[in-house]
Amino acid sequence: MSNQEFVVPGQDDPDDCRPGLLAAPLAEDQAVELARVFKALGDPVRLRLLSMIASRAGGEVCVCDLTPAFDLSQPTISHHLKLLREAGLIASERRGTWVYYRLLPEMTDRLASILTRPAGQQPLPEPAEAPS
Repeated sequence: MSNQEFVVPGQDDPDDCRPGLLAAPLAEDQAVELARVFKALGDPVRLRLLSMIASRAGGEVCVCDLTPAFDLSQPTISHHLKLLREAGLIASERRGTWVYYRLLPEMTDRLASILTRPAGQQPLPEPAEAPS
């Protein structure tokens, strides 16, 4: 997915009235692309890495500052960062011997929008408890 852009229906084109995940079923291709992003987020190490990058003052962090936070080898951390980058969640830039990472908020915004109820849609009522 590194060169592909995941498009959330209705996100980029105001004239596109196709609903998000909570309003209508996803098309097969949308589900495949979305699953790749969620798979990247489905690992605790990658989720922590994303959080560390996203919350960093200045908007970017050196890999040299990420690695010591984990009891993992540097190649393992690099592998996790590569998966986040391929999912379109982060970007990287090499500066000398170090690589700096930053969040791509466009993707997190898209994920949030596809999981958000459309404006005005009421939450579903809680199911009634079955009598015991």
